Amino acid sequence: MELEGRVAAVIGGTRGIGRACAEAFLAEGANVVINGRSEEKGARALEEIGLGDERVAFIAGDACEKADVEAVIDGTVERFGKIDILMANAGGGDNYAPVADLTDEAMDFAMKVNFWHTFWAMRRALKYMIPQESGRIITMSSVEGKYGKPVISPYVAAKHAVNGLTKSCAQEVGTLGITVNAVCPGAIETDMMKEAGPGAAEAAGMSYEDFLATFAADSAIKRLNRVEEVAAVAVLLASDAGAGITGAQISIDGGTAAY
Repeated sequence: MELEGRVAAVIGGTRGIGRACAEAFLAEGANVVINGRSEEKGARALEEIGLGDERVAFIAGDACEKADVEAVIDGTVERFGKIDILMANAGGGDNYAPVADLTDEAMDFAMKVNFWHTFWAMRRALKYMIPQESGRIITMSSVEGKYGKPVISPYVAAKHAVNGLTKSCAQEVGTLGITVNAVCPGAIETDMMKEAGPGAAEAAGMSYEDFLATFAADSAIKRLNRVEEVAAVAVLLASDAGAGITGAQISIDGGTAAY
């Protein structure tokens, strides 16, 4: 029970990586607030987790809206009295294309859902963490936050920005008992990948299956990663065992990134 008595908020926690991390935090004893846009998906997640309202709650909100993101942080404190762990996990992209053909709207959406929600959540959480002189902030980056990949430049650019924000914030709060780290997963066939991947594959001139195969081929383990592998690292970073890790961008990518 590494996280017993602690309170976590997971932005984008009803499915995929966020859901896996929320469940891992709960398994280690934390109280958890899960966020997502859909009330229906939130209710389903709570039902499947099966803890009633004792240690887990759902707060609906759109990660592209500052007020909604801030309301999740404030709501976590209202529900459980504090916030010890923030996982800013929302992300994705839309309308992928080569840079020469990109629209402003595609870039704007990618920055909002990946970078801006991370900044809004981090800033709000620090309002509570700084006075208590403790906290764990985990941002969701990607292997694409470390190198470039054709066609998905909005996502790549946003994840690079997440890494920069993470490193700078870690330097600011390192003496206050607060750590700030990014996790950088490789490709995982989550629901989000199934929704966005076919469009990105089409823009790259290949099938969805071949698109996924390129990610596996780029790795040392020659397979896609799994959500449980990311959740295990998130628990480490959220726990006392992770107190000496901050400002890091930890690859969980099967050896894809060169650094």
